Amino acid sequence: MKVIFSILTILFVAIALIGCQLQQGETMVLLDEKISEIKISESNGTGEMNEEIILSIKDKESLDVFEKAITTAVKRPGKVDISKPDYDVMVEYEGGLPTHGIHLWLGKENQKSTFMYITDDSIYLTSPQMTKKLRSLILSE
Repeated sequence: MKVIFSILTILFVAIALIGCQLQQGETMVLLDEKISEIKISESNGTGEMNEEIILSIKDKESLDVFEKAITTAVKRPGKVDISKPDYDVMVEYEGGLPTHGIHLWLGKENQKSTFMYITDDSIYLTSPQMTKKLRSLILSE
C-alpha cells in the first residue's frame, strides 16, 4: 500500500511540474543582437509608429530593463481587440539592423503591462514587477 501511495505521489508531482512548465507560454523575441537604443513616443494607434520621440534610452542598465521586460512578456492566447496603446517602442540595434516596432500599454502600479508587435494582434503581458520598472523609466523622464 505504501509503495502504491509513493508511486502515485511521485506521478502527481511530475504531472504538476510538467503542467507548470507548459503554462509559461510563448514569450516575445528580439534579434540576438546588441540593442543600441530604445526610442519611445506617444502612440497614435495600432499598426503604425509615431516618429515624434519623447524619450530616448541609451544607457546599458535601462536598455537591459527594457530588453528583459520585452523578452519575458508572455503571450496571451487568442486575438485581442484593445484600446489605443499608450506608447510606441522602437528597439534599435547596432549595425543598422531593422528596428523592432512594439506597442506598449503601460500598466498602473501593481498591474501587468501589455506589449504587441506592430505587425501582429497577439498581446504579451509583463509581470507587475516589470511594470514597476517600466513606469520608473518612462514616467521619470
